[in-house]
Formats: sequence, structure tokens, C-alpha cells
Amino acid sequence: MNSLTTALKSEIARVARKELKGELLALRKTATAHRSEIAALKREIRALQSQLKANRRTLDKLPASAPAPASDEPAERKLRFSAEAFAAQRARLGLTQVQMARLLGASALSVYKWETGKVHPRAAQLERIAAVRKLGKREVAARLAEA
Repeated sequence: MNSLTTALKSEIARVARKELKGELLALRKTATAHRSEIAALKREIRALQSQLKANRRTLDKLPASAPAPASDEPAERKLRFSAEAFAAQRARLGLTQVQMARLLGASALSVYKWETGKVHPRAAQLERIAAVRKLGKREVAARLAEA
């Protein structure tokens, strides 16, 4: 019986080694691929760091008050938005949120969220709001009557 158990143990060990060999080969290939990816990323980081250092050196050489580069387009004015000022503008014009929404081409819910400060209007809406700021009560009434 002793030789049978020994033979059985050795056969089980052989089969286990055979099955593990395939799985280990796949793991080794994956580990090798990961190592090469890590090495490539490290090289990329080094290149970017040296590029950053070169850019910093270039910036340090520039005078502190260098003039802005001239462009063909005029500098766009950045539109600011204040929820309180928007609500005050609507009240000054004597409009409801629905009327303001119709004037701006937006929904009443959007106007409500802008006034409460929950949402900031997009750039296109900011331009429309800026245009409405320049209007008076009569012009607003005329535009609402047209629509």
C-alpha cells in the first residue's frame, strides 16, 4: 500500500505541475508586458520633466513685463455673472422669470437656477444676458410683444 500512495502522490504532483506550468507562462508574459509598459512610462516622464525644465528656463529668461503677443482678433471681454445682479436686473425691468426666459430664449427653470446661483449660464447665454442688460423697459416690452 505504501508504494501505491507514493505513486499516487507523485502522479498528483506531476499533473498539478503540468497545469500550473501553462498558467505561470501566461502570468510571466503579462508581467513582462507590464514591466515594459512601466519602463516606457518612466522614459516618457523623464522626457516631460526635462521639457518642463527647459520651458521654465525659457520663461525665466523672458523679461517680467513682456508685452502680450499681438493677434488679429481683438481681445474678447470676459463676461461676468452674478446671480444677485441678474435677479436685480429682472426686478428693475419689472419682468417675471417666464418673461425673462422668453426674452433670453431659455426656460423659466434655467432663469430660476441662475438667480438662485445653483447653475452658471453658458457663454452663449451670458452674451444674451449682457445684451439684455443694455436694454431699457420700453425696449424689453417691445421685444416681448414681438415674440
